[in-house]
Amino acid sequence: MAITQRQQKTVEGVPAAACWNCKASVPGGAHFCGTCAKIQPVTPGADYFSFFELPRKLTIDPGMLEGKFHMLSWKLHPDNFVRATEFERNLSLQRSSELNDAFRTLREPVGRVEYLLDFLGVRKEGTTKQQAPPELLEEVFELNESLDELRDARASGGDIAALRTKLEAAQKHFQGLLAEVDADLAAIARDWDAVLDANAGDATRSALLAKMSDLLNRRAYIRNLVAGVNAEMAA
Repeated sequence: MAITQRQQKTVEGVPAAACWNCKASVPGGAHFCGTCAKIQPVTPGADYFSFFELPRKLTIDPGMLEGKFHMLSWKLHPDNFVRATEFERNLSLQRSSELNDAFRTLREPVGRVEYLLDFLGVRKEGTTKQQAPPELLEEVFELNESLDELRDARASGGDIAALRTKLEAAQKHFQGLLAEVDADLAAIARDWDAVLDANAGDATRSALLAKMSDLLNRRAYIRNLVAGVNAEMAA
């Protein structure tokens, strides 16, 4: 299998490794050895970005990402390794599975932010607590009251038309807030990319990561509010 120069591109931050077969140095993030063309295990320290030979930037061209995905799908597909050793077949299966996971994650802007923070240890699943943003406490209280009134009216056979109208307005309002958060995430993603280009220090990067984590918490809380309203409106 021919290995192109592009396939052997070293990804910044991912160390080189020795090929398991010929012991030649394999650039970090490379899927194949440039010397013997053997498929390689995932390099320690590699992430979903390096899987596609990308820096850890949050702005990714969807067409480019999809193109890389299809190219790698073909090169890593198990059908190409039916006559290889069991070890190589297993590597193909592992690589193909990770490829699908990486593509599903990186093709979504919010998913990219969540993954980056998780990979860098800023935001671990199960360790973040969703709390109502202080400026939304009054609105959330009123929303919960309206939801309770709707449930009570529905249970007692009362008139729910006015309550539904009120909740539809709240639903639209919180959907608008969700769109604002997504816009803020997109803006800070651009700031993150600029910081990487400028090779800014750890303090600057940490501050941006903290802001992204706060926005994700806010987004998760508002999204749950919208989901709750949607569920009650559909009942």
